[in-house]
Amino acid sequence: MTAHPPSSTSPQARFGAELRRLREEAGLSQQAVAVRLGCTQTQVSRLEQALRTPQREQAEILDKLFGLSEKGHFANLYRRMGSRPGAPGWFMGWVEEIEPNARVLRSWDPLLVPGLLQTEPYAREIFAREPRITPAEVEDRVQARLLRQQILDRDDAPSLLTLIDTGVLRRPVGDAALMRQQISFLLEVAQRSAVSIQLVDPACLPGLMGAFMIAELTNGPTTIHAESSAEGQVSTDPAVVTSVLDRYEAIRLWAYPEHVSLRMIKEVAQEWT
Repeated sequence: MTAHPPSSTSPQARFGAELRRLREEAGLSQQAVAVRLGCTQTQVSRLEQALRTPQREQAEILDKLFGLSEKGHFANLYRRMGSRPGAPGWFMGWVEEIEPNARVLRSWDPLLVPGLLQTEPYAREIFAREPRITPAEVEDRVQARLLRQQILDRDDAPSLLTLIDTGVLRRPVGDAALMRQQISFLLEVAQRSAVSIQLVDPACLPGLMGAFMIAELTNGPTTIHAESSAEGQVSTDPAVVTSVLDRYEAIRLWAYPEHVSLRMIKEVAQEWT
């Protein structure tokens, strides 16, 4: 079966085009780059044609080779590829442009622990259950999720106000040890001053419409993203934003106070023994 390159606007195609451009400007052969990357000339050729997915280490080597480590040029392109392989541009735009620049993030999830609060094993288990996914794709997605979570470690981390359906804590993702670790992590991260976690009563019907996030930006309009298994949406349209904000508030009315929520999380942790 013949491999076809992705769209010329995709991060993978841009990675290949940039590799070729910078290599030719530096007067380097594909073989010379292959030696640096620890691969074959044919593999470099396939990288340039976007017929091969680069490895994270290769992106870092290329940044060093072309003096781009400070900008992380190839590393950023790699991260865009891994943020959600095969995902539409709306999600990558959110991860790259909206979420990192948010002052406040509000989220609701009726089914799973939100991505920003998932442990590595929890995320890996979820991604591994995707239909027709390869082990390499699973690892790409896991690493991209961990990179995304780094915004919470910044000195200027956004305030994260999270609403989670109580049933999420009892939904088995992996084994009991994995769930204990995930719930313990929720209790740990909830101690941060910028993070608030509230559990929502499962009788909350307004929350059944699905997960979403709301980002308040310092220099930009409030933006929402909502997703489903088929498609997602990022919008700054005032009517859409108001609708999602109204739904968030309707869900919040069913939320337990934060101190009660944390006590409930501790109690559920004991159930995963």
